[in-house]
Amino acid sequence: MPLWADMPPMPIPAIEAQGLTKTYKASDPPAVEGLDFIQPAGSTWALLGGNGAGKSTTIAMLLGLLVPSGGRVVVLGHDMARDRFAALARMNFSSPYVALPHRLTVRENLMVYAHLYTVPHAPDRIAELAERLQLTAFLDRPAGQLSAGQKTRVAIAKSLINRPELLLLDEPTASLDPDTGDWVRSLLEDYRAESGAAILLASHNMAEVERLADHVLMLKGGRIVDQGSPADLIARYGRDDLEQVFLDIARGQGRAA
Repeated sequence: MPLWADMPPMPIPAIEAQGLTKTYKASDPPAVEGLDFIQPAGSTWALLGGNGAGKSTTIAMLLGLLVPSGGRVVVLGHDMARDRFAALARMNFSSPYVALPHRLTVRENLMVYAHLYTVPHAPDRIAELAERLQLTAFLDRPAGQLSAGQKTRVAIAKSLINRPELLLLDEPTASLDPDTGDWVRSLLEDYRAESGAAILLASHNMAEVERLADHVLMLKGGRIVDQGSPADLIARYGRDDLEQVFLDIARGQGRAA
């Protein structure tokens, strides 16, 4: 049986954002302004943009960590303004910039999250993930003593503990060497294929986005300035790869004629 196993297909979109806006101070321009998009179930989408483009703010609103200043978010059919806890039970998040408690062992950290998500047979689930993510050798090591690559694998394990139907990822392979980064990307591809889950990732790794994403939202100044599949965007701008498209948009050069 596949490790990720046996989730029924979702007939509803993974994410629906309508006019999503976030303003931190009335005197400042919005960090995110008027985002409208619908991500289908089972798809992998990417948020691309420079620093300050609104990627992390968008993910925080999708997670319910930030209350939007305007607009509406529906995740897995649940309105995040009224029913976010039902959605949160079916989703998860990973970022190498969010540290787990250093004094707890890897096993203890994963057990905490298993209890938070009321995962049945939590020790068995942790053992399954440890085997798949090559964590077994350091399950009983304090999280603060792990290498960057090991911490990333633990963060991925934490994000999969509840078999999420929607996985939000912020720079999932940042600071990893090429071999470990490729290993993590393969794992994410396998998870989507075996589970039918949707994935939304924010990344500065253009090759990663080209490999993983079905669709890309290009953000600048908190707005969606272009979108499409990686291949469509590359063709539209007359470029060789997505990194060149990213630079065109970041530098305000617009689409190729």
